[in-house]
Amino acid sequence: MVQAIMMMGGLGIVIGIVLAAASKIFYVYVDPMILDVEAALPGANCGGCGFAGCSANAEAIVSGKSSPNSCVAAGAEVAEAIAAILGVSVEAKEPDIALPDCTYGVKDAATKFIYDGVNDCRAAVLISGGMKVCSIGCLGLGTCARACPFGAISMGPKGLPVVNEAKCTGCGTCERVCPKNIIKLSSVTRRILLEYTRNDCTTPCQRACPAGINIREYIRQIALGNYERSVQIIKERNPFPTVIGRICPRPCELECRRKYVDEPVAINFLKRYAADLEKHSGKRIQPFKGPESGRKVAVVGAGVEGLSTAFFTARLGHRVTVFEAGPKMGGLLRTAVARYRLPQDILDWDIDGILEMGVEARTNQTLGKDFTVASILEEGFEAVFLASGGWDSRLSRGFTGKGEEAIPGTCLMLDVLKSGTENTLGLTFGSHAVIVGGGNTAVEAARILRSTGVATVTILLRETMNGIPDADFETLGAEGIQVVTNAAVTRLLGEDSRLTQIEYEYLDTKTKTLVPADHLVLSSGRFPELIFEKLKSDEAPSGESSASPAGPVKWEASGPYKKPAFADEVGLFSKADELTDFSAAIKAIGAGRRAAASIHQVLLGFEVYLPENVLMENSYVQNLDHVENVAPISRRIMPLADEYEISRSGEIEKGFDESAAREEAERCLKCGLICYQQTTVQIMEKTASRV
Repeated sequence: MVQAIMMMGGLGIVIGIVLAAASKIFYVYVDPMILDVEAALPGANCGGCGFAGCSANAEAIVSGKSSPNSCVAAGAEVAEAIAAILGVSVEAKEPDIALPDCTYGVKDAATKFIYDGVNDCRAAVLISGGMKVCSIGCLGLGTCARACPFGAISMGPKGLPVVNEAKCTGCGTCERVCPKNIIKLSSVTRRILLEYTRNDCTTPCQRACPAGINIREYIRQIALGNYERSVQIIKERNPFPTVIGRICPRPCELECRRKYVDEPVAINFLKRYAADLEKHSGKRIQPFKGPESGRKVAVVGAGVEGLSTAFFTARLGHRVTVFEAGPKMGGLLRTAVARYRLPQDILDWDIDGILEMGVEARTNQTLGKDFTVASILEEGFEAVFLASGGWDSRLSRGFTGKGEEAIPGTCLMLDVLKSGTENTLGLTFGSHAVIVGGGNTAVEAARILRSTGVATVTILLRETMNGIPDADFETLGAEGIQVVTNAAVTRLLGEDSRLTQIEYEYLDTKTKTLVPADHLVLSSGRFPELIFEKLKSDEAPSGESSASPAGPVKWEASGPYKKPAFADEVGLFSKADELTDFSAAIKAIGAGRRAAASIHQVLLGFEVYLPENVLMENSYVQNLDHVENVAPISRRIMPLADEYEISRSGEIEKGFDESAAREEAERCLKCGLICYQQTTVQIMEKTASRV
């Protein structure tokens, strides 16, 4: 008996030792913060956050892979509680909502593939692309509806998903399960930031529009008589609808598929009609904007690009102030367009609409004379965007009196050449100067700089040595002039109103070099668009420590991202950048939206990126070269004013009336990538032919 007890006791001791050792070997440490975050989550385990349950989301939140407000099943108080655990704050989050992109259902498709497999879109897409000839269109099997954890999606009568906005939480489950990517999350911020991709059902006219306006939809709303909604859709991408309705060169109409039948739809005249209705009503119609962020942004220049940048930046939730050197805003729209094409009250109406979006204006304020980049950064603005436009050469030191340069330490080559070796303009260049572009003319400018006492001059060319075909590079080296080829300026750094360094990148190796520079000379006819931001303490150049609050303001400047067709271009003054000025106001509007998106990303601290399948001018997309069974309908001609009407309105063109606008809107084929919807006229003709 005693022996048995001893054996059992010994065995217990051995097991205890083994278990103790195992606990040390196999012990899994759980971060107490993860446990606290998981306890704060509601425990719904719905997967709407994109992770497999609340435990996985808690780990992702603590590791920084998910945000404190990522739980779609909880309210703001849960996000605030999680933020308190992490020791961070939560800013207002704009709600996302699922938005289907396909408008032409499977039931209406002219051609269907035979599919008899698993009733799931993800399976169907693997066989011949599914049930529609369109490579992007909805397959209509309802996978998104079954996957939605909140029952917010149902399949409508056309075989397309219908979203119940009251139930949708923006969790993104539908977006993740859709193999065609036709249903995706949408919000004001997303629509401003994101570029179109090859997976979007864009129309030919929309792809041709430099601003990317949803032309099909705003024309559809006019046809339905929903004029306010039409204006709202236009303003999603164009803050100057009344102006552009009069002066746009209309590249969209060149791509309108109606041209295969008779004539393109009068797209721009319809825009003018909807915008004029808004103006005549006196009731301002504004697009949606995101929640207030509390961040301050300054935009220098109140031309088309500057005002467009301010408009979109304000819609992203930031507080925007525009600084304009002249007494009135509008830039070349006010000074270079004939009054009979663009009356002043039309321009003022659109500008007032931009200001009503929450933009403050300060006129008669010249950069380099009344304020500097450093002074407004010190005033509390977190970013400064330069959109001074094509009058830049007049803003250089030689033409603004005794003020400072518009861009610290920067001038145009035109002014260097005009100043000459005698420096008649009294320009000051410091010890190190960099000339960007210019070819053989840059050599002449470099010699002028050397004659004024500049110790080192670097000519920076995007081209190879052939960019200066007549130069003797050995002689230039002996003169103290260095030539760097196949490189582009990517960043400027400085403090207060002084330029201190320039970063350039070699276009072939992608290596970056930071060099000292007191002055930058540009061969273009205008200054580049630049975003200035105040450097944080750990971002001071060359390993310098951060300045005290009373010390110099250290800043860096870089350009906004390029338009998609030139997404691979690097640095300032690439093929994507304007060297003199924008050839059309609608192009400046598109540039303003990209600038606002870049500013937003700078403020939030994440890098600008474009998706791999971004839609470019040379992208291959599904398309067609003819249409069938479409009855010809004459294009409505814009009526002209008589002499008396011109004396009253100042305009030659009168604009459409409601009847003409509705009839012209009905001519729209309501295109998709390769589909277009039949109009009432077409259906009636087919019915009559059968009888």
